[in-house]
Amino acid sequence: MKIEDIRAKTDDQLRDELEKLRKEQFNLRFQRATGQLENLSRVKVLRRSIARIMTVIKERDSASAQA
Repeated sequence: MKIEDIRAKTDDQLRDELEKLRKEQFNLRFQRATGQLENLSRVKVLRRSIARIMTVIKERDSASAQA
């Protein structure tokens, strides 16, 4: 997910997307532990997408706190 796409979403949409990505990350952890995970790069992509979303959320929170 690109940062432009993330910034275009509302706070509620970001929180929903974050929840969805965390659930997927949780499932991938189980697949990895049982040896069923075939696409290891998906873990890296998910981690970075989660970090991007959290960064935008924190930026918005700090901007509203300063205003």
